[in-house]
Amino acid sequence: MYRLLVAVNVLGKMVLVFGLTMLVPLCLALWGDDGAGFVFKQSILITLGCGLMMWLFTRPFKRELQTRDGFLLVVLVWSVLPAFAMLPLLLYLPQLSISMAYFEAVSGLTASGGTVLSGLDTLPPSINLWRGEIVWLGGMGLIVLAVAILPLLGVGGRQLLNAEIPGPMKENKLTPRIAETAKGLWSIYACLTLICIVAYKWAGMEWFDAVMHAFTTLGLGGFSSHDASYGYWDSPLIEAVAIFFMLIAGINFATHFLAWRAKSLISYRHDSEVGWYILIILISCFGLAFYLWFAGVYPEPLTALRYAAFNIVSVATTTGYSNTDYSLWPIFVPLWMLFLSSFCTSSGSTGGGIKMIRARILYQQVYREIITIMHPNAVIPAKLGRSLLANRVILAVLVFLFVYATSIVVMTLLLTLSGLDVITAFSAAVACLNNLGPGLGGIGPATTYASLTDFQIWICSFAMLLGRLEFFTVLAIFIPAFWRK
Repeated sequence: MYRLLVAVNVLGKMVLVFGLTMLVPLCLALWGDDGAGFVFKQSILITLGCGLMMWLFTRPFKRELQTRDGFLLVVLVWSVLPAFAMLPLLLYLPQLSISMAYFEAVSGLTASGGTVLSGLDTLPPSINLWRGEIVWLGGMGLIVLAVAILPLLGVGGRQLLNAEIPGPMKENKLTPRIAETAKGLWSIYACLTLICIVAYKWAGMEWFDAVMHAFTTLGLGGFSSHDASYGYWDSPLIEAVAIFFMLIAGINFATHFLAWRAKSLISYRHDSEVGWYILIILISCFGLAFYLWFAGVYPEPLTALRYAAFNIVSVATTTGYSNTDYSLWPIFVPLWMLFLSSFCTSSGSTGGGIKMIRARILYQQVYREIITIMHPNAVIPAKLGRSLLANRVILAVLVFLFVYATSIVVMTLLLTLSGLDVITAFSAAVACLNNLGPGLGGIGPATTYASLTDFQIWICSFAMLLGRLEFFTVLAIFIPAFWRK
């Protein structure tokens, strides 16, 4: 209980900071008089009030965070903040159930992009901006943002960053101080977002759409202010801008930071994930474009390449945009896209899935086992780039893959048991655990999750949180040993 109160004390401060982020859509609502100003005023008051109470009531339990405190705080942040993020939606759309509103908020903060809302074109701009903003905040990770701020409040941050940053190589440091690391990552993130806004505007978007979609592009969240997503513009130039920045956001932001600090592109060449990431996406785009053209889905090769490239990059980077209903394509193509979403993005990016670095380690381990079978006395070191891999890293990756595969099976069985067809259930499990958003069948790119029951919605919400925190952070708190002194 003491550990819980320590975590709640820090959580209260983070809820206070989160409440202040609602000032951005509030200002837009008041400036544009879009009718949603009252919901943001109420939401800010509720959020700040709850954060203040949590902080004041737990002040006697303030202390430097220990490792297990950090894990507990991460889980609390990602499960509690959606309850406050959903308030503007719940207050403005009274027909929206709590389960649906919470799902929408979880989808945004985990940068998943699945939605239960329709009629996005008619929503107030401030509501859509809030949806985009929570994707942007969640994309890099609210914990990393908090690590840059919490030292000012007297709270250390190394435990938080280790619990939240995706990927198996968490010990790598960019700067000697964790706060400086977080600030550096956020500086790169913010600068790329500004460049993306300008690029979208240049390509033909209005300023509001440019800001909204830059938030969700860099966050790889896929929320849009239009039901038709990028089909609303039907613009190859806008789609090209989106493809470029989705690819950028799918690369480790630590690599971006190192490249910026060194004023050189050599960091990308030394990154063990970038080459494979780009190569696999390029092969998939051209290969599936040829398949779509050969199958007669599109009459022209360039048209096939346009639609294939945009949707493949969107799904592979776990963004979730679409410019057509790709669920109507031959089933091999969307299934291959779902497969890509499971591993394509880099660790330290805003994407989901098991990450490219784990996929490479798994490939190397398979190769080592095959060689060992043929040559039992051979010593085959596992390497990643120029670095040798410790056996504990390989073991951790194998365990992670087992938990990941088991989670997909369990989620699929639960959703099927609750009444979903197999295609919808399987794609929902994969899409939510990979933080992708849209799936196939009843939750395809042309539909929403609104057709799901409350039980199915809660399963999907939990799956998104599980995938965003990479399983072990969440599962650890359910082990009795976690709570022992």
